[in-house]
This record gives sequence, C-alpha cells and structure tokens, in this order.
Amino acid sequence: QVQLVESGGGLVQAGGSLSLSCAASGRTFSSYGLGWFRQAAGKEREIVAAIDWSGGTTYYTESVKGRFTISRDNAKNTVYLQVSSLKPEDTAIYYCAARLGPWSATFHRPITYTYWGQGTQVTVSS
Repeated sequence: QVQLVESGGGLVQAGGSLSLSCAASGRTFSSYGLGWFRQAAGKEREIVAAIDWSGGTTYYTESVKGRFTISRDNAKNTVYLQVSSLKPEDTAIYYCAARLGPWSATFHRPITYTYWGQGTQVTVSS
C-alpha cells in the first residue's frame, strides 16, 4: 500500500515557476515507477512526465519538454516536478501516481497506475 500526497501547487503568472512535490508512504517506494499527470477542466487526464524506479529513465510529454523536470529521491520517498516557463494552458490539477513493474510502453496510461494522490491545483494567469 502506498499513499501519495502532493504539494506545491498555486497561482503563478505566465513565465513563472513552481516546485511540485509528492511524498509517499510505504517501505517499497523505490520499487515503483512514478508519474505526474494533469487534468484540466473538461479534459481527460494526461501524462506529463514519468520516471522509473531508479530515476535513470524519464519521459516528458512533448508540450512540457525543456520546461518541466521530474526527479525522485528514494531516500526521502519523494518525487518532484519542477515546472518553469509556465503557460496558461498548463493550468490543471496535477496528480502523482505510482505503479509497479518495469518501464514499459504503457507508462503513459493512467489505468496502469495503482496509487494516486489527491492532486494539487496549478493555475497560470496570463
């Protein structure tokens, strides 16, 4: 069982930055692949970034490449998402999620993640 709690969201002007964190409970945190997803109002939940158990492999959706950075600290049971050069279209609820298993072609699919946080709101004003 893994419990995830996100923090760090807020209201920021376009071009600004935020640091999102997701703290996890559980002894086997390092066994999980982790993802950050977001869901804007009226839209489906989408993958933003993902990272494998070791932190050695990462993925970013095209729209955030060069602006967002995912990282993890297994000693602190925490995954981070540094978001910068924010745009109004980045406005959404951001969720972290955890899944077991090796890195695979399904990492971008929300249904493959077992545990989810409650989400943190990111609002970017123009």
